[in-house]
Amino acid sequence: MGKAKKTVRRATPNVPVTPITPPPASAWWSSAWFVSLALVLFTLAVYWPVARFDFVNYDDQEYVYENPHVLKGLTRDGVVWAFSKVHSSNWHPVTWLSHMLDVSVFGLWAGGHHLVNLLLHLANTLLLCGLLRGMTGALWRSALVAALFALHPLHVESVAWIAERKDVLSTCFGLLTLMFYARYVRSQGTSNNQHSTFNVQGRWNYVVALGCFALGLMSKPMLVTWPFVMLLLDYWPLKRIERFRPSALRVRLLVEKLPFFALSAASCVVTLGAQTGAMRTLSEFSLVARVSNALVSYVRYLGKTFWPAELLVP
Repeated sequence: MGKAKKTVRRATPNVPVTPITPPPASAWWSSAWFVSLALVLFTLAVYWPVARFDFVNYDDQEYVYENPHVLKGLTRDGVVWAFSKVHSSNWHPVTWLSHMLDVSVFGLWAGGHHLVNLLLHLANTLLLCGLLRGMTGALWRSALVAALFALHPLHVESVAWIAERKDVLSTCFGLLTLMFYARYVRSQGTSNNQHSTFNVQGRWNYVVALGCFALGLMSKPMLVTWPFVMLLLDYWPLKRIERFRPSALRVRLLVEKLPFFALSAASCVVTLGAQTGAMRTLSEFSLVARVSNALVSYVRYLGKTFWPAELLVP
């Protein structure tokens, strides 16, 4: 009689399980489409009067109605000027191109320029809601955050002031950056292998995220902190820190942000060069005065977030 073969069971590798997002509720009022429509309608109801607003004499003249390059509309010479010149102590070529396009479409009808700001703000609201829901699976909590973003008085300036196109435009590209970054993370799956495949879909999402980030920086350099935001998203809600437990693998999370940090550094250098004439020297404002002003500004901005009073131009 032959010897019975022993069955050897191999230990199942400890592969982290990605939490499953619960399916959306079947009720029509709990659908993403209804929530998105409600956000759009509420935002339009609040901001629609901007279509009747005119230009103001706070920077609008430098950005639009007295800027000879913008007044020609979107032209080849205008594109060259936008990318090669510093104007108003800023280098934000994508913002200049958006103003030129507005002039090509609307001329000097201020309402058209305001409506473009409003459309960008609407897009940002929906992008924020979709981004949060995609990362957390929580529809109503994401909608609440998006509603606060859309209707908070601190955002009125960005929407109702034509010269602040750079704010809503850079925010749009910034949210697109995070959205494609989240898609890149999902395309990597749950593997904790250091040599996991950088698949075609992941590569595409990563490149698009990097491109959106570059466009956002060329709209307004306030996005220089975005790589740190991405690292925070790795911790929560993407929970990549838990997935990549060995320290060597956690380094990968930092390495993949290096191109974003490089763009941020380049933007800082360009911005410092553009702001040379606008910045005050240490002899005019000491380091102590600057630090004190920064601390007071942080406290006041946080205060305005919870009690948005006295926001009108004096």
